[in-house]
Amino acid sequence: MTTRSALQGITVLDMSRVLAGPSSTQLLGDLGAEVIKVERRGVGDETRTWGPPYMKDAEGADSGESAYYLSANRNKRSVTVDISKPEGVALIRRMLAKADVLIENLKVGGMAKYGLGYDNLKADFPGLVYCSITGYGQTGPYAPRPGYDMMAQGLGGLISMTGEPGRLPVKVPIAVNDVMTGMYATVAILAALRHRDATGEGQYIDLGLLDVQVGWLYNQGMNYLIGGTIPERLGTAHPNTVPYQAFETKDGFVIMGANNDDQFRRFCEMAGAPELATDPRFATNPDRLKNRDVLIAKVQDIMHRRTSAEWINDLSEASLPVCPINSLDQVFADPHVQARGMKISMPHGAAGGKPVDMIGNPIKMSGTPVSYRRPPPTLGEHTDEVLSEIFGLSGDEISRLHADEII
Repeated sequence: MTTRSALQGITVLDMSRVLAGPSSTQLLGDLGAEVIKVERRGVGDETRTWGPPYMKDAEGADSGESAYYLSANRNKRSVTVDISKPEGVALIRRMLAKADVLIENLKVGGMAKYGLGYDNLKADFPGLVYCSITGYGQTGPYAPRPGYDMMAQGLGGLISMTGEPGRLPVKVPIAVNDVMTGMYATVAILAALRHRDATGEGQYIDLGLLDVQVGWLYNQGMNYLIGGTIPERLGTAHPNTVPYQAFETKDGFVIMGANNDDQFRRFCEMAGAPELATDPRFATNPDRLKNRDVLIAKVQDIMHRRTSAEWINDLSEASLPVCPINSLDQVFADPHVQARGMKISMPHGAAGGKPVDMIGNPIKMSGTPVSYRRPPPTLGEHTDEVLSEIFGLSGDEISRLHADEII
């Protein structure tokens, strides 16, 4: 029996580039949507060149498709259109007649300059869900500024909390605001589609990286709003529970947590230090927070007494949270990661049809599972087939658009 995809029948025009928009549309594609990646003719998504590393072609040379680009562009078909020309804009409008969603991430006013802003389109396409992603959103004093992931990390407070005490603050090495903005965009698009299906009305979605960063401050943001204390850099330590951080062992490092009073007592017993649990300085979590530095020094001394493997075995047997600090080779070799399908392979034409390793989708659904149907496309790979099969252009029309350098 063929499994139906959750978003089967939904068509998305992806006019975004880099990571925030493409990560959202890749997720929509994994869930079954038809995603048409509309790229600038002759140039395309600039992340295609953000390497090395590059995927290797059949002869083992660089294919020109970067790992960065491959990370966020599967389950899409690539069409090239020059929207700086009226004929290109007309073609986009023709495509929108059969599209449910448009997502873009030009600067504020960028799409309107071409007559493709939401206000330009909503009368003719009342059911369209239109999502714009910018650094700072469409309103406010920073709206005209170019915005990037690390700017949002800095302005939004994340970098101030990241790093070791007394040392320079550091950014998160993954473009986490781009990815989180892609996630919020996906949620908003799905909600807007639900509303559209119920009422026939599309709508405009305005997402800014800075808003997203502030939005997912969660407990640290609330700690400040309620307690009034600005969070300090704690390295791997937790602001609200102690001990819960990385510790050095006899031969490496592990992350260990004793996140409530019962777990702390059990840790002390199995570690051979029951006296710590009865010490009034450490009896409750508020006590341990107050005496964090003293306690961590004592726990670190204990952790030095056994190897990482011994701690992982002993703490796991005691039902206490513990794990190694894996490098990425260890992550993708981990049997649980592999069992959960988080490393996949897809054959790619630019690699001579050989399978290319990729990161899997974490969503597991019983009735409408994610699917991996298409590898990330090469630039303009599907222009003719998409315009013909989906949008009904004739062969003569497509030939003329090629001749006029519109596609």
